Amino acid sequence: MASEEPAYLVGLDLNGRLVVMVGGGTVAQRRLPLLVASGARVRVIARAATPAVEGLATAGQIELQLRDYADGDLDGAWYAVAATDDPAVNAAIVAEAERRRVFCVRVDSAREGTAVTPATARYEGVTVGVLAGGEHRRSAALRTAIREALQSGQIDDHGEAHEAGVALVGGGPGDPDLITVRGRRLLARADLVVADRLAPPELLAELGPEVEVVDASKIPYGRAMAQEHINQTLIDGARAGKFVVRLKGGDPYLFGRGYEELMACAEAGIAVTVVPGITSAFSVPAAAGVPVTHRGVAHEVVVVSGHVAPGHPKSLVDWDALAKLKGTIVLLMGVERLPQFADALLAGGRPAETPVTVIQEGTTRTQRVLRATLSTVAARAAAEQIRPPAIVVFGPVAGLIDQVSEDGPSVRGTV
Repeated sequence: MASEEPAYLVGLDLNGRLVVMVGGGTVAQRRLPLLVASGARVRVIARAATPAVEGLATAGQIELQLRDYADGDLDGAWYAVAATDDPAVNAAIVAEAERRRVFCVRVDSAREGTAVTPATARYEGVTVGVLAGGEHRRSAALRTAIREALQSGQIDDHGEAHEAGVALVGGGPGDPDLITVRGRRLLARADLVVADRLAPPELLAELGPEVEVVDASKIPYGRAMAQEHINQTLIDGARAGKFVVRLKGGDPYLFGRGYEELMACAEAGIAVTVVPGITSAFSVPAAAGVPVTHRGVAHEVVVVSGHVAPGHPKSLVDWDALAKLKGTIVLLMGVERLPQFADALLAGGRPAETPVTVIQEGTTRTQRVLRATLSTVAARAAAEQIRPPAIVVFGPVAGLIDQVSEDGPSVRGTV
């Protein structure tokens, strides 16, 4: 584009049409997925290709020809991309495209091509493109800012209230930044929010003053809103024409009674959207420097509810079987009965020296981490006054942090 005039931004329907990309390096690797997603028939011509580009070819998503570019390669193309590391080859591709009246992007010198690829973002059926006169960093930064504003609800692209219904939204492990972008977007559109105690409270501060908030907390051994009342609140709100967000900690379906709420709404004829969340079972250990799996160390992970003690008539957990496993056990809601769980694992044959990590209020600024062994964890947790919410990780992975140098990951609040 030798002209200094602003580019004319247009959307191309490439579905089923041939696009030729010359070059198989990292630039091609970044640009191919969107071309493939557009439905284009993509042919890549390159001397060599990255493993990711080869993977697209192996999966049948693109055609890959490992050879030099030759004049005539753009025959039948609707669109072309010159993405080699040789300026002379890129110039020849642009020249052929010009003769054939095929628009061509030249990645090493945008102004020398006949088309420019905008920085794009897709959001709920809308594609946003940004051109900044060849200033790629600027266009990318603006694109990202627009996408984040759409995702967070700062930009209202609908201009009207969300239709009535219920969304079960997983709020993540505690840090408000760890809610999914979809969850935050739906939360921004809510008329009524029914929030758990473990849902990140900072998210509620972002709500407008017109949004009604219902506290559905269940405090261990304390006050609790009955599940039937919660279900009815969701149903009544939706029937009143409101968009209701049921904001839960972690993931709605991992010991969160989310499916009970979905069933109640379904029986009442209420539409429900389920937004998975980042579960505390995996994210909280990660924040404390504990990987729940590690090559050569743990080949299985079992997530267990500590809601009832071992041997309780309502318990569905085979603690003897768990004790025989060599991998990782992640215990949720088990701090109050930690001595009983530790004794059950010891009685089942788990070695007394098995590493254990307890994380209280994980991913938040008040996170505390206790490191012990299976034989000492109950006494240590009591001495350090560890309280709910806390997660307990049993297994060799809990001791891996000891092998990390002082330059390794930072772990907050270790006791």
